[in-house]
Amino acid sequence: MASVPSAAAPALHDYARARLADGDGALALAAEGYKAALIRDPGSVDVARRAYYQAIESGDMTLALRSARLLEMVGLLPRDGVLLLIGDALARSDWSSARQWTDRLVEQGNFAFMAPMIRGWLLLGEGGGYAPPVLDPADRMAPLASRFIAEQLAMQWLAQGQVTNARPDMVRAQTGRPEDMPIMRLTFAGALARTDRAAALAMLPINGAIYARARTDIEAGRVRGQVAISPAQGFARLLARLADDIGGEPGTLELAVRLARIASFADPVGAGAHIIAARLLTRVGLGEYAVAELAKVPESSWFRTLADIELVDALAAQGDDAEALALARRLAAMPDAEGERQVRLGRLLAKAGDFYGAASAFRAAQASYAPGDPPWPLLLYEGSALEQAGHWPEARAVLQRAVRIAPGEPIVLNYLGYAQVERRENVEVALAMLQKASRLKPDDPSITDSFGWARFVSGDVEGAVPVLERAAAGAPQDVTVNEHLGDALWAAGRRYEARYAWEAAAFFADGKVADRLEAKKREGFKPEYAAP
Repeated sequence: MASVPSAAAPALHDYARARLADGDGALALAAEGYKAALIRDPGSVDVARRAYYQAIESGDMTLALRSARLLEMVGLLPRDGVLLLIGDALARSDWSSARQWTDRLVEQGNFAFMAPMIRGWLLLGEGGGYAPPVLDPADRMAPLASRFIAEQLAMQWLAQGQVTNARPDMVRAQTGRPEDMPIMRLTFAGALARTDRAAALAMLPINGAIYARARTDIEAGRVRGQVAISPAQGFARLLARLADDIGGEPGTLELAVRLARIASFADPVGAGAHIIAARLLTRVGLGEYAVAELAKVPESSWFRTLADIELVDALAAQGDDAEALALARRLAAMPDAEGERQVRLGRLLAKAGDFYGAASAFRAAQASYAPGDPPWPLLLYEGSALEQAGHWPEARAVLQRAVRIAPGEPIVLNYLGYAQVERRENVEVALAMLQKASRLKPDDPSITDSFGWARFVSGDVEGAVPVLERAAAGAPQDVTVNEHLGDALWAAGRRYEARYAWEAAAFFADGKVADRLEAKKREGFKPEYAAP
């Protein structure tokens, strides 16, 4: 049984209210309840422990710090709580406390790889002479730290106005970071703009709507970049980068959200941390909080277009599809709009059922690539949208082009192969294509199903059944897989098992598919009831 705080009735009431809100996923309401309970019972470790996590996720810095300090007093401060306290100390220019917390970071080990870079910012803050951070190659965490060191070095040189020293590190920092490049480029340009306008402009591509406002401001002498990068801002960028890096893995996504939030606490006026925090909040399904985070990026900011791109996803995540689609249309219509905007628009149009419009958007996304050399995923998006729009001949031509470009990609082979089998078109060619896809990705139930169904349609019932059984074992709730298996089992004379498979499919089916399955269960297989 979970413990409750030993406090008076009002504190217990606030705590209970917070727990209920916590269970319902109402982060802000939960944080308010924990805050009230902690005020009434400031020594409650139980309240502080829950308040800490809710405060960070909901963006309540005051409550997060109050909870962290109480947990530290009783030796229960979470490892990322040390990062929270480092950020707070740097923001208050309390270099002594920041140094002590950084030493703790090293003792704990988890985030120790950050210590040399944080100490570089401390030297700049203390003003006692700067020495660039150096990584120990013998340290087992050195490979991880090396992902961030070039950008941190560049920012520390720029904070001192030493552009010449910063240049090689700026170049190194931009290697292999395409998804994070806009934030990095705009950050560097902002730091360069007041002292070296030409270098700032060279940092920003000429074509690209993301950079248009920054280029216009720099060219006109209207520079909104900060005078110098502060230690707190440099630390925030390090945390936000780490959060973005680990945010793609389900096992570390919640930690990534906390790190991004802590980064935004350390640098509340910096747009980059808010944008990354919003991206991660959207990823965990907290679209409402992502929208609120993006609202902190001013309309005049160089980062506002980046924020709007993330806002499309955040609005969709909170269920506001109409507003997300309207914003996506505006962003895609901007001069020099990047292909990524067209892809976002295409996905929203497909979600809204406008598949032909989606295909047009995916086609437009290919315009930024050399003629005849678009990435195969864009062709797959376009082809699948055309197919769903009912324009099969066009779709087939686009999908065939995707296969020519990427003959070893199982997802492309599967889509084109299955689409042809559905139409009983080029079945032998499609079967070979699906066999290759299955060989390339044998553990994918969807591809296994396609291959098994192609064998069935080609007349190989005996060979189809074990393949479809394997697909059903991998995707026991998939309607299509179970219906295919039922049809094949019936043809193989295993009629009791066929009805069982149809029953499994019917449990999750709806619409015309559900009606067809009910007819099969009732009357057995008939040609007019065959799965497509």
